[in-house]
Amino acid sequence: MSEGSEWFSRRYREGLISGISAGFFLLLIGAIFVITPNLLDRIISFFRNFGLMFVPNFGSLRLPAPANPLIHSVLYGAVELFCYVWGLFQIGILVLRFLVRSSWSKKAETVSNIVFWLGTGFLIRTFLIETTLLPLLTVVTRWFVFWSGIIMLIGATLIIRAIILAVASSRYIT
Repeated sequence: MSEGSEWFSRRYREGLISGISAGFFLLLIGAIFVITPNLLDRIISFFRNFGLMFVPNFGSLRLPAPANPLIHSVLYGAVELFCYVWGLFQIGILVLRFLVRSSWSKKAETVSNIVFWLGTGFLIRTFLIETTLLPLLTVVTRWFVFWSGIIMLIGATLIIRAIILAVASSRYIT
């Protein structure tokens, strides 16, 4: 009976964390729409600006990209803000996961989330918003370098997660 109640208790605690996360996510999205003027119009404009653009240094390869990425800096700023706030929130979730003794799998997932969201905010600032940091890259090149960075960031988060799980499982084996 104790084992069943422990499982329910863990399931209940994880459900609370999920509820808190979902609520904060909705609050954050709403807040970003409130503080960013005409955000919905900017999102629509962003997608209308898309076309198939040549990927620099890849011959005739064309991929979707905004025709003029620089005109969307307000939208990029809103997404950057989301990434940083959500990443910082994930740090709070990680602390909560340690307090409620979540599984190592959940803790590793949260650490991966922290790295991904804070890293994405950094990549947005570096490649999509700041135009003076990398003067040798063309505007369209920045767009494709940004997405290359996202792919590398996903790889890094998977490696971080695997390392945490390997260390956690080795602690139980020995």
